[in-house]
Amino acid sequence: MSDTYVSEPMRTVPEKYKSPAQQTIFETLTALDIPFLRVDTGDGTTMEACIPIGAKLENPVIKTVFVTNRQQTRFWLYIMAPDKPFVTKEFCAALAIPRVSFASEEHLVAMMGTPHGATTVLALVNDKDHCIQLVIDRPIAESQFISCTDGTNTGFVRLRMEDLLSKYLPHTGHSPVIIPIA
Repeated sequence: MSDTYVSEPMRTVPEKYKSPAQQTIFETLTALDIPFLRVDTGDGTTMEACIPIGAKLENPVIKTVFVTNRQQTRFWLYIMAPDKPFVTKEFCAALAIPRVSFASEEHLVAMMGTPHGATTVLALVNDKDHCIQLVIDRPIAESQFISCTDGTNTGFVRLRMEDLLSKYLPHTGHSPVIIPIA
């Protein structure tokens, strides 16, 4: 298991923001009056490093995958259980779309404002042109809470799934596609 540093949980915004994406995310959570629990951490880029982070938040950190079609004209942000492997064939079959591959970090930064390792559903607030389709595995969508990065790879946040689905995502203009897990 990882020996990632994890602070005690807090219910306040960071005193100093580490990135514009993180600032926008916390400003949005605050403006929408969405309660959250957050922790500061060491490098939480890997799912192994996220295990103690999830333990401190009392909810596992989700896995987030950012993919595109071959032409790089369509993009999907897929959130799933941390221990679920991403299988392109199953993902594409569930959505009835052609094969996808991982999108470049350049697209990730340009569209969501986060680098690799900090990808988060909360950064959809930065997708003003609504170029990204959010896809959520049904068991995750039916969870009480969701834990994910705060737009950095050294900060994580937990909020109620209901708040994500009924407040945050409508504010961003994104409607998720919920798929059954294979």
